[in-house]
Amino acid sequence: MRIRPSLLARTLLGSALLAAAAAPASAQDKIKVGFMLPYTGTFAALGTAIENGFRQYIDEQGGKLAGKTVEFVKVDDESDPAKASDNANKLVKRDNVDVMIGTVHSGVAMAMAKVAKDNNTLLIVPNAGADAITGPLCAPNIFRSSFSNWQPGFAMGKVAADRKIKTAVTLTWKYAAGDESVRGFKEGFEAGGGKVVKELNLPFPNVEFQALLTEVAALKPDAVYVFFAGGGAVKFVKDWAAAGLGSSVKLIGAGFLTDGTLEAQGAAAQGLLTTLHYADDLTNPKDKAFRLQYAKAYKLQPDVYAVQGYDAAQMLAAGVNAVKGDMKQRDALVKAIESAKIDSPRGAFTLSRAHNPVQDIYLREVSGKVNKNVGIAVKGLADPARGCRL
Repeated sequence: MRIRPSLLARTLLGSALLAAAAAPASAQDKIKVGFMLPYTGTFAALGTAIENGFRQYIDEQGGKLAGKTVEFVKVDDESDPAKASDNANKLVKRDNVDVMIGTVHSGVAMAMAKVAKDNNTLLIVPNAGADAITGPLCAPNIFRSSFSNWQPGFAMGKVAADRKIKTAVTLTWKYAAGDESVRGFKEGFEAGGGKVVKELNLPFPNVEFQALLTEVAALKPDAVYVFFAGGGAVKFVKDWAAAGLGSSVKLIGAGFLTDGTLEAQGAAAQGLLTTLHYADDLTNPKDKAFRLQYAKAYKLQPDVYAVQGYDAAQMLAAGVNAVKGDMKQRDALVKAIESAKIDSPRGAFTLSRAHNPVQDIYLREVSGKVNKNVGIAVKGLADPARGCRL
């Protein structure tokens, strides 16, 4: 039997329409964001703040980027590097996300970066400062909205040397973030004439600090530089105050020591000096608007983790808007993020060739429940990105 062309065309069109009606919404109709963050354990509050900040920016855009609805998928990474590759592969291969957002723990983030490289999946790191992510593991599809561990460490080392501190002990968890933060501090401190006399550490997430504090008392340094965050930071600052070391030894650290933790640390944190790319009392209009909206939405004051989540969303938007929502235009999307100037609550920043923020690092002093900005420790600090071949 001979089928008339017009009938054949109508039949094919009808089949196509039926198939479209039966199929789920095309991936091109949505942008699928995979959160791989800690929702339990030591860093749980940090993961929640990052997600809150990210969602706040998306909500400000009406829930869409370039006209495409943003859909979220969540995985609790438990701050466990042993589970990291499997968790990241679930987001990429099972959930088919367009972009992964994660994480806090540097060891977990490095595993995510490897999965992102292997699968050419877009990854934006909203916290973990592992130097390798924008060093040897750097890639066109990997970006960071936060910091490298080297940045706040180096800045505090420079501040300590400038303040004529001569000797220091470092004390951290024994993992990538702690080791790299210490290296940054040591580089800045010793370049200015200071001397690190001992490097102390304990396994993550151990919070039994007493033996180490006893050793600090015996060593009698001018200062102790620490890298702790979340629940561990709360415990350390309280134990430090209880040990009575503050009268003879200056406690200084990367800003995570007192960010998002002041409520719980209370009087023990007063007067502590830290360095970070954010402070609680910045006066720029973007930060004022951000803090007001965050408090209204979440009934909490935002911290650096919320800012980093917010800026991860801003970076994604810069790429998505440039390609009008077509996530397949990867090269153009990447180029747009690379060249973006992000209007951040922390102050505007650009990205280095390794895709790490080039940003001001603030010196902050705890006053009441505020990490008060007392000046810029280092202006426009770029991570050295050692080992990156981009």
